[in-house]
Amino acid sequence: MKTKLSLLALCIAGFSCTSALAASNPAQLEQAIAKQEAELNKLKHDLAELAAQQKMQQAEQEKQAEVVATTNKVLTESKWSKFSFKSYGSMVYTSDEYYQNVQDTSPERRGRFDLERIVTEFGYQFNDEWDMEVEIEYEHGGTGTALEYDGFDEFGEFETEVEAGGEVMIEKAELRYRPNDAFGVKFGNIHLPIGLTSILHKPNQYLTVQRHRSEAAMLPAVWNEMGVGIFGEMANFHYQAQVVSGLNSEYFRTYDWIASGHQKRFEHVNADELAYAVRLDYGNFKQGSAVGVAYYYGNTSDNRHKSNKVSGDGTVSILAISGAFVQGPWILRGQYLNGTLSDADAITQANKTTPGLKPGNFAQLGSESEAFFVEAGVDLSHFTPVPITVFANIDYSNPLADVDTGTGSKRYENTWTSIGINYFPIPEIVIKAEAGRQQVAMSSIPDTNFFALGVGYQFSL
Repeated sequence: MKTKLSLLALCIAGFSCTSALAASNPAQLEQAIAKQEAELNKLKHDLAELAAQQKMQQAEQEKQAEVVATTNKVLTESKWSKFSFKSYGSMVYTSDEYYQNVQDTSPERRGRFDLERIVTEFGYQFNDEWDMEVEIEYEHGGTGTALEYDGFDEFGEFETEVEAGGEVMIEKAELRYRPNDAFGVKFGNIHLPIGLTSILHKPNQYLTVQRHRSEAAMLPAVWNEMGVGIFGEMANFHYQAQVVSGLNSEYFRTYDWIASGHQKRFEHVNADELAYAVRLDYGNFKQGSAVGVAYYYGNTSDNRHKSNKVSGDGTVSILAISGAFVQGPWILRGQYLNGTLSDADAITQANKTTPGLKPGNFAQLGSESEAFFVEAGVDLSHFTPVPITVFANIDYSNPLADVDTGTGSKRYENTWTSIGINYFPIPEIVIKAEAGRQQVAMSSIPDTNFFALGVGYQFSL
């Protein structure tokens, strides 16, 4: 730019000089004027070219600034896109007829509200192959209690730390490595694939107001353990195989068989006995129709805090067969569970005589347990504009299907039948109502009626 201006100054100076010579030599003056005009035209061309270059440079700078801004925005969005958040929960009102104790044959009706659970799920995708997920469950609106075994007490004592009513627990905390769809590895606190509730545990994934009673009377709810597992899918088959922490038979009870042996009640999980779980499904239960089979096997005696109380292994084996048909308006799901427990009598006697356990009338354990449920529904939104599903359900549970000696009490053999509706004001919210009857296999105990209302939600970000 400075060069162009200097040239212009020289041209003007030259023009002044030629003017001074005009009177003495007209021919030279004409030549000088022509020369000056040529130089002026060249200068105009150079100035126009310079202005065009400056305009191009400015456009390039603006383009680069836009690219930088877009890149920063993409990087910021990409950073947060690695995170995921999900949540689901439910609140229920129940009106049931309760027996005060196992000898009572005259039930009393009681109504209850319960903030069943609020569950939050946090996920992070490290890269295309590695991710993690943490699931925290808040049950019954509180924190909870923990059991701690004091081995230094004279007889060994179970101490309860009471913090509040309810419970807060980490239901899942797992790292996953999945290089492809056919194979993956997960480890940490993982869900066991035993029982359909471990797969379909959100309020919109089952028709009843509360999760199925039959499974709750036999297995831990949404069963989770510390361990490692492999998983994957090939064609339409889905498989899982796991090695996990085992159960503790000190808390096996009559009314829910091995469910209370889940070691979540303890601050530390004993791992002297491991367990093994496998599952194979054809189809996808979360998406609709599927059939599947699962098997669990594990010893329990060495996981007792007083392991010398039982000489046998206390082996638990469970077979689960599940099926679902969801097509158009039709919904049909079912499950059959069968389990066996070795050394059931020895565990019963050990629990009766271990200080602090106090099983009371719930000590007797079945060497065999069985349960099943079938739920059938019709989604009326396929026929009317109202998003309502009507359903019928049956649950059956018998934790004392067989015993080592004597006769198992029929008091805990229960059948629940019910009908109800699910109403979806929006896809993320479901409002439920259910009415039904509970039948106990003992003829001396009358049938009881129950009613339940519930509301549940689920969403993901």
